[in-house]
Amino acid sequence: MARSPRLLSHGRLVVLLGALSAFGPLSMDMYLPGLPSMARDLSAPAWAAQLTITTSMLGLAGGQLVAGPISDALGRRRPLLAGLAAYMATSLLCAMAPNIWMLLGFRLVQGAAGAAGIVIARAVVRDLHTGVAAARFFALLMLVNGLAPILAPLVGGELLHVTDWRGIFVVLAAIGAALLLAAWAMLAETLAPEARHGGGLTATLRVFGRLVSDRPFMGYALAMGLCFGTMAAYIGGSPFVLQDIYGASPQVFSLLFALNAGGIIAASQVSRALVERVGSRALLTAGASMSALGALGVLASVTLDIGLATLLPSFFVVVTSIGLVFPNATALALADHPRTAGSASGLLGLSQFATGAVAAPLAGVGGSTPRCRWRS
Repeated sequence: MARSPRLLSHGRLVVLLGALSAFGPLSMDMYLPGLPSMARDLSAPAWAAQLTITTSMLGLAGGQLVAGPISDALGRRRPLLAGLAAYMATSLLCAMAPNIWMLLGFRLVQGAAGAAGIVIARAVVRDLHTGVAAARFFALLMLVNGLAPILAPLVGGELLHVTDWRGIFVVLAAIGAALLLAAWAMLAETLAPEARHGGGLTATLRVFGRLVSDRPFMGYALAMGLCFGTMAAYIGGSPFVLQDIYGASPQVFSLLFALNAGGIIAASQVSRALVERVGSRALLTAGASMSALGALGVLASVTLDIGLATLLPSFFVVVTSIGLVFPNATALALADHPRTAGSASGLLGLSQFATGAVAAPLAGVGGSTPRCRWRS
């Protein structure tokens, strides 16, 4: 019988929930080094290959909107286990996709399945913590979650030495299986039966209506969505910019991607250290300002043709801002919604990944004509 999370050590709970919330970067980042080769293998243009990121984000967005309310009605455990099983199966289907169009469909379902881990992990934290404690716990999750965009492209780049992009999806299926076993064995129910509520579609729409009319909640959701939109443009465009335009190898690209993702970890731990003294709102404002500053740097680098000297630091600032924005916006958004934490978490995920799904393919509009070769 699975033990209650309250009986697990604090560190083990952080690791498990952090891993469950990492499905976004795992699904999008591990195969990024193989994105150009995948496009060649499937005879697909760059924009179609980048749509595999968009469909994953759309699945992650829509899946959270479904999994959140279901977890409010049925509890956290059963929807989570079902989502993990579906993620494992659809990852294998992605590995067997015969063409880009089938892959796009499988990626949509894969994202929807993985969304259960993201939305339910946030809801579990809200079940157990409030206020500053919740903000600090979300920052700890970013410590674990931040390892995913560091390790995923590095692992993906190394896997390309021994397999192709299809093998990367097999590895994702294995990760899904491992998390399914861990969640089944370690994570029991955190939402008591008396705290659950059902009522079907009408009640769910009523809950979402109250959330949408909550201006502070929507402000935090918008901040997360727009910040992630800049991140999504980076995720979708950087493989082609750095590899096709500037001639970086998949391994060099993976190292640069990992360095930027390390900024997420650093910023999240700065947030954890300062949140009690400074407050979540101040840290959220600082993170949003960083995101805007980094995006302006990318724009200047492109329009003025400055090159990597400005582009690489700007990428770093954009990505690092996530470590300040996400834990604080999440804690603030969920603070006033304890009974509908799953639905509120799902709406946060919708704003995040729907914005990302729109932003990612826009990064490929300008094409990827080489300008120079990478110099090490």
